[in-house]
Amino acid sequence: MSSLDADRGITLDDALTAVADAQPLVNSVTNDVTINDVANITLHWGGLPVMSDDEREVGDMVAIADGCLLNMGTVSESGEETMLTAGMAANDHGVPLVVDPVGVGATPTRTRVADRLVTDLDVDVLNGNYGEISALVGEHAEVRGVESIGEYAEIAATAVECARQTGAVVVASGETDIVATEAAAFEVQAGHSMMGEVVGTGCMLGVTLTVFAAALDDPLDGALAGTVAYGLAGELAADGAFGDYHGPASYRISFLDAAAGLAGAETPALSGRIERIEVR
Repeated sequence: MSSLDADRGITLDDALTAVADAQPLVNSVTNDVTINDVANITLHWGGLPVMSDDEREVGDMVAIADGCLLNMGTVSESGEETMLTAGMAANDHGVPLVVDPVGVGATPTRTRVADRLVTDLDVDVLNGNYGEISALVGEHAEVRGVESIGEYAEIAATAVECARQTGAVVVASGETDIVATEAAAFEVQAGHSMMGEVVGTGCMLGVTLTVFAAALDDPLDGALAGTVAYGLAGELAADGAFGDYHGPASYRISFLDAAAGLAGAETPALSGRIERIEVR
């Protein structure tokens, strides 16, 4: 299988093997709507899920974990403090930290909380849709609730700017996913439109990135591998490789099965899937 990026040499098989070998313990401080799917897909990739969200213990739990996800989908006042406690513990103990600023730009509260997370914490990977990533850097964004709408023709440049401002590897998810650092951007062509018909696919992508970041040494390797693996699972599920589906509900089950079975599946070649693009 071809490498994720010619300059890096790691393949998707390498990444999946690393996850299987590491069985990373991932603590997700996530939202009430999708917590079960986040836990399940963590397990399906080969990680060990724990969902500690009590400020009294979350620092101790993150200290013994291999990865930490902060998802602000249903953030509350107490949840904000819990996320900061968890994030600080991750920073103190060298645990890879992924932040998913769900709905940033939709309300002043969400924008304030997201700004606090990316300012007060050292974030390894930042995961958001086009609108959320644009809102984080102060650009015009159309976010209704937690959904991104509108056109984002310069999203690659925006993602690079977000990486420069936050110091994180940025994953901007949309029809074409963008993975960006302060110096480079990659287009990732993987996924299927059915993924947008299921609530929680963005949340599941966030924890997928956390699992791969926990198992690999480099946040960019983790972000590229996690984004590609996630998209390929979506394609295989849509192609019926893990059973027929009849609509969004049954597709969701096939998608989770595809994540669990990706390592043993006959996956499409990666040639042309990941393209390094010039950003001015």
